[in-house]
Amino acid sequence: MLQVVAAIIENFRGILICRRRPDQSHPLQWEFPGGKVEPGESPAAALARELEEELGISGAIGDVIARYEFAYPGRPPVDLIFYRILEFSGEPLNLIFQEMRWAPRETLGEFDFVEGDRIFLASLATAP
Repeated sequence: MLQVVAAIIENFRGILICRRRPDQSHPLQWEFPGGKVEPGESPAAALARELEEELGISGAIGDVIARYEFAYPGRPPVDLIFYRILEFSGEPLNLIFQEMRWAPRETLGEFDFVEGDRIFLASLATAP
């Protein structure tokens, strides 16, 4: 089963969310940065790689805070793994997205997120 990792990066500005480009699948929807785990790669290594490619940050380390299977219509299920990023080097830069922003946790429900992230968003809304 394909694994997909996502980073929950939170600081005093909020949680970092990113908007997909119009030429991508799920155009202009919001998501948490991350991506697919490549063959032979651990989920943690994939997350560190994806964050370097997408945000230019390095050494991302975090703990798994949620994990579940999700299937988009007409596609096989994927294993979604969400990490709370505890540390990294550098300042996040928008290297591939239409837009990125720091959003306060309580406003995340106002954004049109990709379907796979919505279950996690519901749990995040009730988390301390």
